[in-house]
Amino acid sequence: MAQQNPPSDTDLLHLTGLEARIAERISPALEDLGYELVRLAVLGRDTPTIQVMADKADGSLISVEDCEQISHAVGTILDVDDPIPNAWMLEVSSAGIDRPLTRAKDWERFSGHLAKAELDVPLDGRRRFSGTVMGVRDGKAVIRLDDGTEAELPLTDIRKARLILTDALIEASAALSGVATEEEGDGQKRRIPKLNPKKPGKKKQ
Repeated sequence: MAQQNPPSDTDLLHLTGLEARIAERISPALEDLGYELVRLAVLGRDTPTIQVMADKADGSLISVEDCEQISHAVGTILDVDDPIPNAWMLEVSSAGIDRPLTRAKDWERFSGHLAKAELDVPLDGRRRFSGTVMGVRDGKAVIRLDDGTEAELPLTDIRKARLILTDALIEASAALSGVATEEEGDGQKRRIPKLNPKKPGKKKQ
């Protein structure tokens, strides 16, 4: 049996069919605008919602204005390509600080931060793992568990994975976005709130 190649740094895991086709069509346009596609999902049947989650190419969070620009670009492409024959809605959002880990590069970029993951296929009798991200090794996401051991999760078997919100992650995200953490009167750093931008949508008539 031929060996399956691990996903490349830009591949979104678990995308097939319609979702894979839409991702393939919109990714180049997003890259031209300085963004990266982080997650894509098509939800619903009668009037499907196309959910697009994106970041800036440098990994920093996008703003409401960025969401609007992405929404316009993606909506134009989908109007022309017409992957869904009936009415649909487009929803664009930032990946957020406690973002999903959907690509091999995410596991490398956020090495040292806490994350949780769930597998489609059990590994050593378990599907759920949480611990410190250690990067990627031989096509597998490496996570250090609380007992100090390391689990190697095949990227193609990961159903979903997400960073765990911590002060260290908030500070790292703020530094990447060029936002300085303010200090309280006692010298303690103030917690930066989780970003939750609006999700401008579009409906095809």
